Amino acid sequence: AKSLIKGDNKFIKINNGGWDTHVDNFTKLDNKLKEVDDALSALVLDLDSEGLLDTTLIALVTEFGRTPKINPKGGRDHWPCYSTVLFGAGVKGGYVAGETNKTASKVTKDPYTISDINATIAHLLGIEAEKERFSPTGRPFKVANKGEVIKDILA
Repeated sequence: AKSLIKGDNKFIKINNGGWDTHVDNFTKLDNKLKEVDDALSALVLDLDSEGLLDTTLIALVTEFGRTPKINPKGGRDHWPCYSTVLFGAGVKGGYVAGETNKTASKVTKDPYTISDINATIAHLLGIEAEKERFSPTGRPFKVANKGEVIKDILA
């Protein structure tokens, strides 16, 4: 990823599959979380050591969360919440936005939406979030769909 960033690439997408933890959640996460933590921390430290982190935005985004309760198979099912971690260009380090209750079953403060996350990322990248664009199949969409920039996380 760093080599691509040092090149002329404006956007890099890395997928990391294997997060389906409907069965044996904790054993699977022991491996997956270490894998992501090792790779992401190495990338952040490497970019920072070369002065590239201030001009690079790293976004770790989930598509949904997992139920607070463990199912009978030792797994966790889909839950309509998600987490996002942003590093780098224009983001305060160590800042947490939003809050849930003790079991993470309910948002208790600042219920941000994926549209707000998209608006924030677009703002940090200098992309006009409400401009109508078209998917490869011709479907019209807007990056943020009326989302609001989460100003508290901006450096």
